[in-house]
Amino acid sequence: MTIKWGQAVRHLFMIAFSLLMAYPVLWWIGASLKSNAELSSPNLFPSTPQWSNFVNGWNSVPGHSFTDFYVNTFGLEIAVLAVTLLSSTLVAFGFGRLDFPLKNFWFSLLMVTLMLPGQVLIIPQYAMFHQLGWVNTYLPFIVPHLLASGAGGTFFVFLLIQFVRGIPKELDESAKMDGCSWFGIYWRIVMPLTKPAIVTVMIFCFLWNWDDFLGHLLYINSVDKYTVGLALRMINDSQSGQEWGQLLAMSLVSIVPATIVFMFLQKYFVEGIATTGIKG
Repeated sequence: MTIKWGQAVRHLFMIAFSLLMAYPVLWWIGASLKSNAELSSPNLFPSTPQWSNFVNGWNSVPGHSFTDFYVNTFGLEIAVLAVTLLSSTLVAFGFGRLDFPLKNFWFSLLMVTLMLPGQVLIIPQYAMFHQLGWVNTYLPFIVPHLLASGAGGTFFVFLLIQFVRGIPKELDESAKMDGCSWFGIYWRIVMPLTKPAIVTVMIFCFLWNWDDFLGHLLYINSVDKYTVGLALRMINDSQSGQEWGQLLAMSLVSIVPATIVFMFLQKYFVEGIATTGIKG
């Protein structure tokens, strides 16, 4: 009986703490449905929900709608995800399976770049991309990921290497006896077996690039190439009489894709992190 009471108290505490942590999100949802006059109200939700905040906010940027910005963002995300998975898995397979000169040196150099703060690279990277004529294009986001670099690229390689090293090498020997090449081993054996780690990389890559406001702000100048984050800033700057309900409504909508991705793939995310940690 004492144990049951202890469990009940613990669960009540967890529920109360969860509600406390969820309060800012609930306030956010309620504020997105309020008018400017009602924002100062202590009530969590408005007396009359202003659903028009979502409609008007969607079309609040002159000459564009948020449909254009979502298309830009998803196009960039798909390109970055594709090149990240290709480069990260190939590099991880090379370090985890192949023997080549100075392998340990190159791996150590890779780890050094993982410890380098990103803020140190902002100015030299911008100068280099400006000289290449890549400013106001999506190339500064795509090309570094093609080279297993960019936002989190080195971390993705490190994560996958630990997983690849945990796959028995006897599978490689069996595949070689059947006439399989190294690329065949990578594509037909290693890639399917690293599915949890790959999904983990996809989740991290999607979330980090979706939230990369500073990078988008630095390299994208044209409104027709703006991503969702830049469009939200434009709403905040473009109106003299700020409609806070519209801004909060669009910011709420902007987190929906990332939330959906995490909700549907969290099983693989947890499995990938846990298995990689055990095998590392």
